[in-house]
Amino acid sequence: MKQKNFWENKELSELSEDEWEQICCHCGRCCLIKLQDDETNDIYYTNIICHLFDTEKHLCTKYADRCSLVPECIKITPKNIQNITWMPKKCTYRILLETKDLPSWHPLKENTPKPSLPNNLIKNNLVDEKYLEDYIIEDEEF
Repeated sequence: MKQKNFWENKELSELSEDEWEQICCHCGRCCLIKLQDDETNDIYYTNIICHLFDTEKHLCTKYADRCSLVPECIKITPKNIQNITWMPKKCTYRILLETKDLPSWHPLKENTPKPSLPNNLIKNNLVDEKYLEDYIIEDEEF
């Protein structure tokens, strides 16, 4: 009899902090700056990424302090994941929430590359906010 993986045995709210962190594949898509249309509520991704994100290591350089250093940063938790409407489609938290399983490409299942980020990323501290719309990317995968 095959033993189930921890994400198959538990609801999101039952995951330990360590298990929750293992679900994240560190793709960095949630660290991209997103814009929301005031009229339609549509979300648009940009190729601008938080200045704390290390694009080579795919990690936040100040993870423990990210929400105090970047007030717009939202700590994703089992309690708020259902209410975050802008989560990328390839986010493993979102996939697990919607399908109750991790995708086949997830590092806990296979040692495969994580979803890619745009090649031409720009740190958000290098872009004037009034020009954010100029950096919207057309990517069906988000």
